[in-house]
Amino acid sequence: MRKKMLATALTILTILTTLPVSANAHDFKAGTIEIKHPWSKVAPPVAPVLGGYVTIVNTGAEPDRLLGGSATIAERFEIHESKTENGVAKMRPLKDGLVIGPGETVKLEPDGSAHIMFVKPSKRPAAGEKFAGTLVFEKAGVVDVEFAVQPMGEQPQKMEDHQAHRN
Repeated sequence: MRKKMLATALTILTILTTLPVSANAHDFKAGTIEIKHPWSKVAPPVAPVLGGYVTIVNTGAEPDRLLGGSATIAERFEIHESKTENGVAKMRPLKDGLVIGPGETVKLEPDGSAHIMFVKPSKRPAAGEKFAGTLVFEKAGVVDVEFAVQPMGEQPQKMEDHQAHRN
C-alpha cells in the first residue's frame, strides 16, 4: 500500500514539475520573441493613465521592434520613455517603437526608462484581475497577451525567482 502511494505521489510530482508555466507566471511567445509576465498596478479611481510592464526577450539572430499594441481597458496604448534631463524628469512617447536586439532582454518597468502607457482607461481593474491586450511587433506580428493587475507597491517576482518556479 505504501509503495503504491509513494509511486502515485512521485508521478504527481513529476507531472507538476514538468508543466511549462505556472498559473501566476503567464508568458507568451511569438516566433523568436518571448513575453514574460505582462502586468499593471492597481490605479487610483481618477488616474487618466495606467502603466503597463513586461519583460521581452529576443532569442533570434535579428532585431525586432515593439511598435505598439492595444488593451481592452484603454482608449490608447503608447510606449513611453522616461529620461532625466538637467534634473527634470521627462516622459515622452517612442513614436518609432522600441528595438529589442538579437539575444537581448528588454524590461519595461515602473522604475525603468521604458514602459507602456494605457491612455484614458475605461476601467481600472482590481488587484488579482487580468485584462486582455495585444503587443504589436515589426517581425513577430500581433501577440495576444493578458496583463495581471498587482496591488499598489507590489511588483512581480524577479525573473530569477520566476525561472526557479518553472524548473
